[in-house]
Amino acid sequence: MKSIFHYKYSKLLIAASSLMLTVQIAQAQTPKLQLNSLDHLSAKASETVDVSIDERLIQTAIKIFSDQDPDEREIKKLVSGLKGIYVRSFEFANEGEYSSVDLQPVLTQLQDPAWSRIVNITSKKEGNVEVYLRMLNDQITGLAVLSAELKELTIVNLVGPVDLEKLTRLEGRLGIPELGIESTKPKTKNEQ
Repeated sequence: MKSIFHYKYSKLLIAASSLMLTVQIAQAQTPKLQLNSLDHLSAKASETVDVSIDERLIQTAIKIFSDQDPDEREIKKLVSGLKGIYVRSFEFANEGEYSSVDLQPVLTQLQDPAWSRIVNITSKKEGNVEVYLRMLNDQITGLAVLSAELKELTIVNLVGPVDLEKLTRLEGRLGIPELGIESTKPKTKNEQ
């Protein structure tokens, strides 16, 4: 009797372990970055931006935007299909209030083979900008932008199919700061 119980218990333990491993692998393969490791920087920052718009909120926002207003119609087109928009931005009063150690948990996630760095701009005077794409076959499933300036740190993570041409039109909207992805982007009606 003891050996049958032990055998069933062992199978149950193995099945539970396999399920937990599958969940961990699935979480590791998501284009959504875990950005909560940066939360401690809020205490040091003079200004903090925290945007977390999941798919449900995106769908709600799409319903609110008017088809009559050209700018709102454009935003609807840009965000439809996205699963999430996540932004963490910290502005500091002084240089050196954050370090590369603070960024390491995010950079570790971007070392996953599904992510590819497509842009790396380094400036000793202005800081660094890195842009990463997450691909599944030929489809972009995620985008991450890391902008590390001397007194400002910004990370943008878009989850879902991303059209790079359309992405430049989202800068300055929905909490996404101006990142300079394309300096020749078309101006909106309000900017002209």
